[in-house]
Amino acid sequence: MWAQEHEVGAQALQQLRNIAALPWVHGVRVMPDVHLGKGATVGSVIAMYQAVSPAAVGVDIGCGMEGVLTSLTAADLPDDLGAIRSRIEAAVPVGFRAHERAVSVRKLGLDRGWDRFWGMFSSLHDGVQDREKKAQQQMGSLGGGNHFIEVCLDDDDRVWLMLHSGSRNIGKELAERHMRIAKALPHNADLPDRDLAVFLTGTPEMDAYRRDLTWAQEYASRNRAVMLALVMQAVRESFEQEITFEQPISCHHNYVAEETIDELELLVTRKGAIRAGKGDLGLIPGSMGTGSYVVRGLGSEQSFYSASHGAGRRMSRNEAKRRYTVDDLIAQTAGVESRKDAGVLDELPAAYKDIESVIAAQSDLVEVVAHLKQVICVKG
Repeated sequence: MWAQEHEVGAQALQQLRNIAALPWVHGVRVMPDVHLGKGATVGSVIAMYQAVSPAAVGVDIGCGMEGVLTSLTAADLPDDLGAIRSRIEAAVPVGFRAHERAVSVRKLGLDRGWDRFWGMFSSLHDGVQDREKKAQQQMGSLGGGNHFIEVCLDDDDRVWLMLHSGSRNIGKELAERHMRIAKALPHNADLPDRDLAVFLTGTPEMDAYRRDLTWAQEYASRNRAVMLALVMQAVRESFEQEITFEQPISCHHNYVAEETIDELELLVTRKGAIRAGKGDLGLIPGSMGTGSYVVRGLGSEQSFYSASHGAGRRMSRNEAKRRYTVDDLIAQTAGVESRKDAGVLDELPAAYKDIESVIAAQSDLVEVVAHLKQVICVKG
């Protein structure tokens, strides 16, 4: 564990013990942002032998981060950032909204493998076959909850663009269907928590899940790439000078990968964790008022080559709404061009753990490349 036991909470600890007791589990690694989830905790890395639990991935398959350094500096930004925020919100649908028609990825230069990718839709679970048009229109859209788009400054006053999103409704639809299938399998009858139901290698149920999972992870990755391209375009249109962009940094933090650990071929599930192999670049966001980090993995074998995916929630959304007011939200997001209304109250900084402490707790897992502080935050 890279989290202090007293900070984890009794319910999350029990979840971790339930996971570790599964007969297929090789090991569990607990990140400093760990908190209670459905079935499996958010902020855990689970290595299984010839098995995988859909709950250990979560319903937002492939959720993750995308970020890029721009040629802009703080001096280039206008005093009033409202127009840039509005331009970004006009380019990328947020919340439950989607594009009126599918984004033309050819114009964005993102059409490589596009026909192959959508050609696989007909092989997905029968229950989602009427969702293809919706999935196409949601490609390049943000969603709600803790998903965001930000314009940030690093400690050298360079401007970064960063966003957080996943596989949208189609990933959720696939995940929930496979979770129901797993729960009904005989070998899952006596589990300590039925939400931890697993699929086993060599079965048609596992093959179907891995097929849909792989597709949804690609959807999430493509969704972030399309969004980032739209945000870059919106930022270009907000300035008269030419703007250049570095190579984007991209990382999943809800996903499954085949990896070799302890000389075994295992299925590694990261639910609220990023891969931090030696040299791997990653993004670890805080909350909408506290900033984020660009990190480089140190390749810790002990952590299963992993690190945290963010600050992690300190309290539930309902508790945040009970405990805080819109005035608290306004005070805690001072200096950030963002929504300041009750619709995002459960996302205020106080609902999250301290990002500085989370980063400090994993100094043996990652090194800091850049510290970012948002000046614009777009929420769903």
